Amino acid sequence: MEISSTARKSEVGCRAKILTARYLSALLLCVGYFSGSFPCLAQENPKVEQSSAPTASQENSPKAAAQNPQSTATPNPETQPKKKKKLGGRGAFVVAPLPISSPAIGSGIVPVLGYIFPFSKNDKVSPPSTIGGAGLITDNGSRGFAIGGQFFLKQNTYEITTGFVHGNVDYNIYGSGIASNLKLPLVQTGEAFFGEFLRRVGWKFFVGPRFITGRSFVTVVPNSNSSVPIPPEVGLHSNLTSLGARLTRDTRPNHFYPLGGTFFTFTSDFFSQALGSKYSFQSYKTQFDKFWSLSPRQVLAYDADFCATGGAPPFYGNCIYGTNNELRGYVAGKYFTRYTLATQLEYRLVLPKRFGLVVFGGLGGTIPGGSQLLQRVQSGHFLPAGGGGLRYELSKKYHVNLRADIAQGRDGHTFGMGVGEAF
Repeated sequence: MEISSTARKSEVGCRAKILTARYLSALLLCVGYFSGSFPCLAQENPKVEQSSAPTASQENSPKAAAQNPQSTATPNPETQPKKKKKLGGRGAFVVAPLPISSPAIGSGIVPVLGYIFPFSKNDKVSPPSTIGGAGLITDNGSRGFAIGGQFFLKQNTYEITTGFVHGNVDYNIYGSGIASNLKLPLVQTGEAFFGEFLRRVGWKFFVGPRFITGRSFVTVVPNSNSSVPIPPEVGLHSNLTSLGARLTRDTRPNHFYPLGGTFFTFTSDFFSQALGSKYSFQSYKTQFDKFWSLSPRQVLAYDADFCATGGAPPFYGNCIYGTNNELRGYVAGKYFTRYTLATQLEYRLVLPKRFGLVVFGGLGGTIPGGSQLLQRVQSGHFLPAGGGGLRYELSKKYHVNLRADIAQGRDGHTFGMGVGEAF
C-alpha cells in the first residue's frame, strides 16, 4: 500500500486486513517499504568535521617549511591529534514530511522517520534491518500514526516483522453500473497489531507464523447519495483476529533497489470466531518478482500478484484493488472482490546527479466468486495500466529512491509519490 492516489508493498510491509490498517500500513517502514514524496530530507552518515590543523599538502609545501622549519621533522605519534571517529557509520536515517493527495482519503501530509541499519556489526550476511514511525493528517479528517520494524538476525537465519497502527480514515467506496461514478463516504476508526516470525529452512526459504489482531468501527458520513448500497458492517464494532503463516524466498542483493535476483512470498491468514474475531474468513496472497540487470545503470523488473478471499469476510476484508501497488492507475475503494490478479513490467534507468527514470505497464483483473457482499462486484473487470515516473536517490548507502509516478488505468489516471520502489 502506498499512501498516494494509488494508496508496501509491504514486506515490512503492514498487512492487516482492516481497511484502516491497509491505508496506514504503508506508513510503516520507512522500513524498506516506504511511502511518501517531496519535499523530504534524507540524513546520511555525518561527515567528519575538518580539523583546524594544516593539511599534509600544506605542511609539505616550501612556504610552510620556511615558516616552520620543524614541520619537516618526523612527527611524534604521541603528539598527533587523534582522528575523530565517523559518527552514524552503522546505518542511515531517512526523514521526510511527505505530501499526500489521494481521491480516496484527501490531501495532507505524512511525516515519516526511518532508520536503516545492520542489526549486528559482526553480521555480514543479514540484510539491513529497519525501524520507522509515521503519521497521517489529511483535509478530509483522516488522522493516524503507525510504528513498526523489520529485523534480520543471526547470519540471516531469522526475520522478525512487527507493526502497530491506530487512527481513523475517511474514504469512499464506489457504486456499479450507472452509479459507478458515485461514491459513498465512510469513516473507519480502529487499530491493529501485526507480528511475524520467520526462520530460514534451506535453499534461502523462510517460513513461520503470523498474527493479526485489531478492532474497527465503520460509519457513513452524512450525504445525499442513495444510489450506492450501504455495506452491512456499517455501524458495527468489529474485532478481527487471525493466525496465519508465510513462506518466502529472497535472492535480491539489495531489498531497496534490486539489480538482480528474485523475490517470492505466499501468505495465508485465518480469521476465526474461535480466536475472538467477529468474522470467520480466509485471506491468501502471493507475489513473485524478478529483476534483470541490463547494464550498470539499467534494470528490468517484473512483478506478479494474486489475492484470494474465502469464507464470509466484511467488505473491507475482501481483496481491494489499488492498495498494494498491484497496478498503479487505480483508486483504492473502486474494486472490492474475492479474487484479484495483476502482472506488470518496469524499466528503470539511473541518470546522473542522483536522478532516475522509470517506464511501466501491466495487466490485471478482478474476479467475483462465492456470495458477494456488495452488488458492484458481481462481474469481473479487465484492468490494464501503464505510465512512467521520476526517481531521486535519497540514500546512497542503501540506494533508497524517492519516486513520483503518473499512471493511466481503465477509469482514469492517478499520480502517486513514495519512498522506495513500487516493487
